[in-house]
Amino acid sequence: MQCFEELFNEKQNTSVALGFFDGLHKGHRSVIELAADRRHNGLLPVCLTFAQSPKSIVRGCELPVLMTREDKVRTLEQLGIAHTVFADFKKLMHLGARDFVRDILVGELNAKALYCGFNYRFGRNAEGNTDTLRQLCLEYGVSLSVLPPAEDDGEVVSSTLIKSLIAKGDLLRANRLLCGTFGFAAPIEHGRRLGHTLGTPTLNQTPPHNLTSPLYGVYCSEVTLADGSRFCGVTNVGIKPTVGGTTLLWETWMPSYTGGEIYGEQADVRLLDFIRPEQRFRNLDELQAEILKNGRQASDIYAKLKK
Repeated sequence: MQCFEELFNEKQNTSVALGFFDGLHKGHRSVIELAADRRHNGLLPVCLTFAQSPKSIVRGCELPVLMTREDKVRTLEQLGIAHTVFADFKKLMHLGARDFVRDILVGELNAKALYCGFNYRFGRNAEGNTDTLRQLCLEYGVSLSVLPPAEDDGEVVSSTLIKSLIAKGDLLRANRLLCGTFGFAAPIEHGRRLGHTLGTPTLNQTPPHNLTSPLYGVYCSEVTLADGSRFCGVTNVGIKPTVGGTTLLWETWMPSYTGGEIYGEQADVRLLDFIRPEQRFRNLDELQAEILKNGRQASDIYAKLKK
């Protein structure tokens, strides 16, 4: 069964990390890093994941995710994965557990070592669990490592937990569990130029439609521009109720930025800490005063976090 494009010029033995890995949090990274470490034994580190969340396919509705595909690939490369395979779940979901191991993992990926989390399921109707996988690996001569759950403050670290933290505005803990920072990169869009009028010009960005939505409000953020320069940001996530907005936007003001206009360029914005909920102001003077105050707050937070 040919499900993937040819990955390698030669049939190379691989170590394979298995999972959807939404967010690549601290639990996921234990799996990934072990698979990547097998490079020292001559195995090519591969991550077998899916283009869409299997839960989204099964439930028939798109579920929010913690990171974009581009972020996932870049982070996996940083963690030592040589190839990330985005399989089409619809093509694999009807395979039996044995067929998946024999035809896909052994037959196509030439896996010699597998790594997964404690709750990994596979095969038609999720019939296979880690016990099933262990037995099949014995039959096909493949080593298997099953990683226990990672915990934080007595809770199992999961993508669901992190999404709930982001929805509450707890970016400090969410980022700690992600071993990174939540956000995205996108082109800078033209807006109403209200920020210019107020003396606080903003970068306007539309978030990916399926990205987990944070609590509406103002955050201290870090902005990386196309040239690699980084700035402290004040990011408003919401719909701008003071000026009658209705569309979700991320608007970021960089208090220390003195360069020219950069519309159309990519900017990477990562939320670091929550400052206040989104609110409606009585007039633009009140809004301007609050933005300037938030700029000072963000600068203080940024300086502490970057020590």
